Amino acid sequence: MSFDIHLSGHVKSVVDATLPGLVASLVASGITAGDATLWGPDAEDESSNRLGWVEAVSVSRPLVPEIVALRQTLVAQGVTRVVLAGMGGSSLAPEVIAQTAGVPLVILDSTAPGQVLAALDGDAQAGDLAKTVLVVSSKSGSTVETDSAKRAFEAAFRDLGIDPLERIVVVTDPGSPLDQAARADGYTVFNADPTVGGRYSALTAFGLVPTGLAGVDIAEILDEAEATLLEVAIDSPDNPALVLAAAIAGGEPRRDKLGLVTDGTHIVGLPDWIEQLVAESTGKEGTGILPVVLLPVSPEVESGATDVQIVRLVDEAKRFHLFEHHHGEVLVSGSLGAQFVVWEYATAIAGRMLGINPFDQPDVESAKIAARGLLDARPEQAPPAFIVEGVEVRVSDPALAASGTVAGVLDALWAQVPDGGYVAIQAYVNRLALPQLQGLRELVAADSGKPTTFGWGPRFLHSTGQYHKGGPATGVFLQILEQTDVDLEIPGRPFTFGQLIQAQAAGDAGVLADGHGRPVVTLTLTDPQIEVLSLFEAAQ
Repeated sequence: MSFDIHLSGHVKSVVDATLPGLVASLVASGITAGDATLWGPDAEDESSNRLGWVEAVSVSRPLVPEIVALRQTLVAQGVTRVVLAGMGGSSLAPEVIAQTAGVPLVILDSTAPGQVLAALDGDAQAGDLAKTVLVVSSKSGSTVETDSAKRAFEAAFRDLGIDPLERIVVVTDPGSPLDQAARADGYTVFNADPTVGGRYSALTAFGLVPTGLAGVDIAEILDEAEATLLEVAIDSPDNPALVLAAAIAGGEPRRDKLGLVTDGTHIVGLPDWIEQLVAESTGKEGTGILPVVLLPVSPEVESGATDVQIVRLVDEAKRFHLFEHHHGEVLVSGSLGAQFVVWEYATAIAGRMLGINPFDQPDVESAKIAARGLLDARPEQAPPAFIVEGVEVRVSDPALAASGTVAGVLDALWAQVPDGGYVAIQAYVNRLALPQLQGLRELVAADSGKPTTFGWGPRFLHSTGQYHKGGPATGVFLQILEQTDVDLEIPGRPFTFGQLIQAQAAGDAGVLADGHGRPVVTLTLTDPQIEVLSLFEAAQ
């Protein structure tokens, strides 16, 4: 089998009780046949246009020789560095594919000025920009982050005397604003299947074009996926997608958090892709499954939290050794292509079990609208509640700031987490300069005693941002921003990258606090490299 799943303890009992109903409902064969009625009449219009991922392997096959030929042409011209500008599903799947293959691919899914400059310059002494091709990926063709990156690269190429038409490749849906403009301008364009949503697009042009240009054997990924298609298509208790769906969405009371642990697998970064797929698909109408990306030693794993179902991603050779040590967990192993297929099916099935439409994202747009409003109006930033040791503290409720210390504010925020709730850390910073900030997740999980997620902004707005607003109203939110002298104009726009990321953070905070009544604390580091240390101390 190309995908294997092992269950024990509580979760095995849940699956044993849930699986017969899933098999009898014919949901697996229904998805394979493109049955849009599976998610109810309210979802039928959308789902009828969102099931193309089931046929992605066969639809994508003809793209492979085109992508390989373009790579050969670029390499012959000395163009060997690939940068991908994309958000959400357009960047997360390619990131996993490239990392797992050990192939360099620069991911630009941020509006932090320092991160954009790093993607533009690379190693300036080595002349990286002169040997760079930019892949611009946007399903809608109107994503502000990717449009801004495209504008910046066009200007940078021209400054070097390079025609952008020779160095920018576009991936988008047919007929999108980007598709129309790029074709009119003369860019190379790859169209993706418009009946595939962004988070289900790993095996479409969105996953294959940037990774194929970077040198990944994309035909092998499709082969791996194809080997799993028959397993997930049949209504059988051996169907791994049915088993996985039962494990993550079954049970009463349901464990509504999904702890994703990587433990010795050859696949790199898969939990970040799963996080987007599951959170954005299920987090709506006040319900959902919250993925929490964990380490093998994370507090949530050690504590055995009863609202967290651990799924451990392992390699087949290691799984037998692990069975006896991880009672009550779900152990999964399989090729990367198989993982994509099984998780997509399982997530769609979980959506049906939860009674929601797994293909829409009704709350994602609210933060975008708020950010656009702030960019248009340019209001003065609200003064901080207080400043201590260079950290500006802003709060959605003055009571949170009563202590006058960062540690006190954090304790007050944790106290707002209800039973069954969670903490979400959102870092709107240049993650290349502050990668250590991700380590804050472990400290906060231990300090708060609550499941804790970590997201790089604004990337998470296109994934878990849907769950934060549409899922259960049980989250509290810690934003971390940076003040930096580094900024960059966006050609043809009246705002800079620095202003854009500030507006995105403030817009989302406003939607969470004012629109959804959720507690939000915003910490702005005025000297980030120094103040990260004091932030870590406060979180302990």
